[in-house]
Amino acid sequence: MKTVAPVSEIYQAVADALRACQRPLFITGAGMSADSGLPTYRGLGGLYNHNDTDEGYAIEDALSGRMLREKPEVCWKYLWQIASSCRGKKCNRGHKVLASIEDVKPETWVLTQNIDGFHSLAGSQNIIEIHGKASQLICLECGARASAEEWIDGYSGEPKDLPPKCPKCNGVVRPEVVLFGESLPDEAIEKLNYLVYHDQRDLIFSIGTTGVFPYIAQPILMAQAAGIPTVEINPCETELSSIVEYRIAEKAANALEKIWNLCNY
Repeated sequence: MKTVAPVSEIYQAVADALRACQRPLFITGAGMSADSGLPTYRGLGGLYNHNDTDEGYAIEDALSGRMLREKPEVCWKYLWQIASSCRGKKCNRGHKVLASIEDVKPETWVLTQNIDGFHSLAGSQNIIEIHGKASQLICLECGARASAEEWIDGYSGEPKDLPPKCPKCNGVVRPEVVLFGESLPDEAIEKLNYLVYHDQRDLIFSIGTTGVFPYIAQPILMAQAAGIPTVEINPCETELSSIVEYRIAEKAANALEKIWNLCNY
């Protein structure tokens, strides 16, 4: 059960736990990048909180592997909308705090659902990008790979002809991200399983994620059952809010900055 205490006491307790740990795991979702100006999909300021897409699909259906196969132009419309929102945006103070924590505690890891690549831009190196990265493209026909900058000018402007085609074979290309209904990458799952089951983490944060996916919630549930401190940073109530030991109802960058300052490194 989460700790109920004055906010200042919770911040201090979290900072103390962070100073004492050696192998923290930070699980981040769209709320982590909201302070960079990126919209979340659901939750506070979410793009798709109440409405279906223009075509009448739930966003989960529009951004699915099946839609990419059957109606790639529909899937790509919303892939472009989400990926183009990253253009011109930068990593924020929250990302940089996590990189600073890794500098002090080299066994720090980040598990992110985000496809924006901001954690690596901020300097973090131990990252599991469980849903891939929008900046990398692959052709479904010939398997050629390139950056989004090379093939589609980094999602700039309004798309003229969707889906994009491979300049080598004219096949449909896609970003190397996990769409709804698709399997997670084996390498990422192996890394996550190793961290959770074999190299046990001693502090786990959930930051800006609703925690609806089992592979996101499971590390929190396991830690809570084992008596390992757990922290949620999210202005909205989530599936994990009643489970974590410490809950901070604030945006990610502000909360992480306060915690980092209290650590006095």
